[in-house]
Amino acid sequence: MLTSITPLGERGRGHRWGLTGGFLVLGHLIGGAAFATVILGLGSMLRAVVAPSDAVVLGVVAFAAAVATVLDLSGCSFPGRRQVDERWLTAYRGWVYGLGFGVQLGFGFVTVINTFLFAALVIGGALLDPVQAFAIGIGYGAMRSLMALLNFRVRSVDDLKRLHRRLDYVDGFIRWAGAVAVGAGTIGAIAL
Repeated sequence: MLTSITPLGERGRGHRWGLTGGFLVLGHLIGGAAFATVILGLGSMLRAVVAPSDAVVLGVVAFAAAVATVLDLSGCSFPGRRQVDERWLTAYRGWVYGLGFGVQLGFGFVTVINTFLFAALVIGGALLDPVQAFAIGIGYGAMRSLMALLNFRVRSVDDLKRLHRRLDYVDGFIRWAGAVAVGAGTIGAIAL
């Protein structure tokens, strides 16, 4: 999906990439806000039942992040391959599928989840205070939108092939670096 919306593809469909890309980013942010709403709701329900201490919250979030790090580094993946419906690319205007794809991808729960760190985000967002939970949701949507904009220079088939080669090349490193960064942050948080 990452490379479905490119200047090359949009030109071929008779759409403007800037407009579609802008709605894609907006959709990611809306989806991130919806994600934040879900984790805020989970947190509210949890706090209504139990009021965990800061130490318990830190311990649970650290444990979830540590488990997610180990699972990601081991190569495990979430089951399921649900992705956005690519038929939208030919059925709707660019701004419609840009917004729709963005909302789905920014929300996270309805598309393929590529990392166990997503589960750690949900747990952390549910246990942290509402401002932090909202920041997690919006941040998640924003980061996903930045990833979707990596293809802004794809104007030819050769550009698209180069992008795919670069993505394939960095895939393992990015997964490893993300897991290690979260793992290091977890260790740092526990040490404090």
